[in-house]
Amino acid sequence: MTTEDVDVAAVLDRVQTGVQAFDELVMGGLPRARTTVVGGTPGSGKTVFATQFLAHGITTFGENGVLVTFEEPPADIEANMLGFGWELAKWRKEGRLGFVDASPPASDELIIGDFDLVGLLSRIQHAVKTVNAKRVVLDSLTQLFDHFIGDPKILRRELFHISSALKKTGLTVLMTAERNSEYGEITRHRLEEFVADNVVILRNVLHREKRRRTIEVLKMRGSHHAEGEAPFTLLANQGVVAVPLSSLRLEQQSSTVRVTSGNSEIDKMCGGGLFRDRVTLVSGATGTGKTLLVTNFLAGGVTAGEKAILFGYEESKGQLFRNASGWGADFAQMEAAGKLKIVCLYPEAQGLPDHLLTIQSLVDEFQPNRIAVDSLSALERIAPDTGFREFLISLTSFIKKREIAGLCTATSKSLIGGESVSEQHISTLTDSIILLRYIQEQNTMHRGLMVLKMRGSEHAKEIRKFTIDGAGMHFGETFKDVPNVFTNDDVGQ
Repeated sequence: MTTEDVDVAAVLDRVQTGVQAFDELVMGGLPRARTTVVGGTPGSGKTVFATQFLAHGITTFGENGVLVTFEEPPADIEANMLGFGWELAKWRKEGRLGFVDASPPASDELIIGDFDLVGLLSRIQHAVKTVNAKRVVLDSLTQLFDHFIGDPKILRRELFHISSALKKTGLTVLMTAERNSEYGEITRHRLEEFVADNVVILRNVLHREKRRRTIEVLKMRGSHHAEGEAPFTLLANQGVVAVPLSSLRLEQQSSTVRVTSGNSEIDKMCGGGLFRDRVTLVSGATGTGKTLLVTNFLAGGVTAGEKAILFGYEESKGQLFRNASGWGADFAQMEAAGKLKIVCLYPEAQGLPDHLLTIQSLVDEFQPNRIAVDSLSALERIAPDTGFREFLISLTSFIKKREIAGLCTATSKSLIGGESVSEQHISTLTDSIILLRYIQEQNTMHRGLMVLKMRGSEHAKEIRKFTIDGAGMHFGETFKDVPNVFTNDDVGQ
């Protein structure tokens, strides 16, 4: 990017799309009086994104819009978009939204040879003038171009003519176009991206029998933008909701306030307790006591007068209540008092972006002082490595920004140690790591606990022996002369 580009970017007026996270990726919104192409395969969310762009202008800024449809009749679009809370029919009657119905009839024939789109442009300009529009959507150009057979230069000429004419009147134009594959050509006809000022790509990739939606800003002429793909999802009454990973900043404050882990011995090993605004990872094999530490963490917070929330992905609410009761913690009473909230979901019930939005929504609603996630390993299996790391970055950033004490668990890949994929991803994102391992001494198997990392604080370096019974966790002496208790992978974290 040149110095001239940076200067232009600094003075460009922005048009917010209504997709908050996307607007952050493009430094405040799409440049006004520019043309943007949104490309994607069928089902990727192009029409939803484009309609949200119009709806946000109408409802938030009083900027009327025009929707030019080349595929679906207006009545179908109005019915489809009601599920997202957008009352297109009402806005049309109120003169806030104009429709140009260019959807082809069933008997429409192909056009061969030279042609022009002067008639279409006139219809669009008339609709713009009628509703005093500031935003225009053309959905979808692919359906329009599919009816013309001839020199591609003619298509490009006509598209450039329409785009230029609309931009000259100060309109911000968004055009959708279909792609043949998720990572192939930008658009099917390979024309739109050369005419437009900006190019945005929506993807809907199938991985492990699950769809993962992402949005990428490929080109933003004269303006800086975040690079790479960001996950998004489609939600009822909201539309497109994206997660702005590239715009996350390490700007949260660092508190020196300590809170209890729920176990006095662990507090001592951590140098006086956990920090208020930090995220702690508890790593261990099955049966080493991870859920017990979560129970202590939640109960300790409630006892101290705090509110706590647990997101469980491995056990049902009934199992968690039973387990807590066996260790002397009355989760039912805490929940009845409004001090504790337990949310249990199957990982496969929704994608990771949806899980993240569920967590954020419930945390904002309940306003807890501490949050526990049990376990990350269960969520790991429903997404590719990249998607899982994106989820972890967003989750830990959200917890720290809210200045909430966080505790997450991860299951080790073996009984005696060795990091799992989830540990590899989150070990550098968390502020503290507590390792739980089985340790064999002659013919006896013991449990051991070690505070591996505690950012900004001194902590115990020894490996403590502990037992678990109906009263909870009890610590004994330090292990001595036990070689290779923790693997080299663990120490490297």
